[in-house]
Amino acid sequence: MRYLQVDDLSFAYDDEVVLADVSFTLAPGEFVILTGENGAAKSTLIRNVLGLLKPRTGTVSWSKTNQRGEKISIGYVPQNVSSFNAGIPSTVQKLVESGRYSKCGWFKHLTNADQEHVTKALESVGMENYRHHKIGELSGGQKQRISLARIFAMDPDVFVLDEPTTGMDIESRKNFYCLLKHQVKYHQKAILMVTHEDDLLEDYYTREIRLVREEQVPWRCFSLISSKER
Repeated sequence: MRYLQVDDLSFAYDDEVVLADVSFTLAPGEFVILTGENGAAKSTLIRNVLGLLKPRTGTVSWSKTNQRGEKISIGYVPQNVSSFNAGIPSTVQKLVESGRYSKCGWFKHLTNADQEHVTKALESVGMENYRHHKIGELSGGQKQRISLARIFAMDPDVFVLDEPTTGMDIESRKNFYCLLKHQVKYHQKAILMVTHEDDLLEDYYTREIRLVREEQVPWRCFSLISSKER
């Protein structure tokens, strides 16, 4: 089963083609990283995949259901999420709780099980002691973490993460990668993550998609690299 299939995708800003002939898949139980040098249109590709931008040519196909036959759910954390409006009056707890409403509905009370999921999500990013803080009181890195906690609380089938470890130190990145690997290995989640080169990732991801180009040529999906067996 494949959750995502991208075939021969190209994209242009006005008349400038920035992506060409990009094809790849994403299946349950895969942790796929999307790499490339600065300016490699990685975020542009992600936005095409999610339907936020319209490809010039090619197709993006998402499965309608997950492995259990239920409607598929996708959690997305964009790049620079740490810069969102500091004036939001919500607390960290309320923001992360909002991730559960995709499961229980907006007009239902969260159950004890929902609240336990929220607590575990906050603990997973080291923000459990900030649950009563206002979002505007947080640093950029802390905002990044609670945005990730909200996605973990949502418990989606697919995680789409655009440079989620920005601002994290080595130990935090390692713990985060361990958490993602657990989601993939034991819960059969699928992960597509934009990232820079990071030696710490070597033991966690399952495939690498690298965007490269020759001079004056659009970025292309150059290779699919399997990392060592896990």
